[in-house]
Amino acid sequence: MRVLFHKTFEKQYKSLRSAEKKKFLERIKTFVTDPFAPVLNNHPLKGKYQGYRSINITGDVRAIYELIGEATAYFVAVDTHSNLYS
Repeated sequence: MRVLFHKTFEKQYKSLRSAEKKKFLERIKTFVTDPFAPVLNNHPLKGKYQGYRSINITGDVRAIYELIGEATAYFVAVDTHSNLYS
C-alpha cells in the first residue's frame, strides 16, 4: 500500500503530542502491510466524510484517508474523535 499525505494532515500531525506521533508511525507501518489489521479498526465513514475511511491511532485519535485505486491511501486528516466528527 502506498501512502500519501495532504497538507492539512501534515499540519495536524505536527500538532500531535510526541506519544501520538510515535503511535501513528507504528500504526502506519501496520497499515502499509495490512490495511485491515484488527488493531486499526479500519472502517468507512458517513456524513461529511462519506467516501473516506478511518483508522484508530490511539483510543481517541483517528486518521482519515481516501482510497485512490487499489494501492494508494491519501491521508487527509488526523485528530481526536471529537474534533474530527463534531
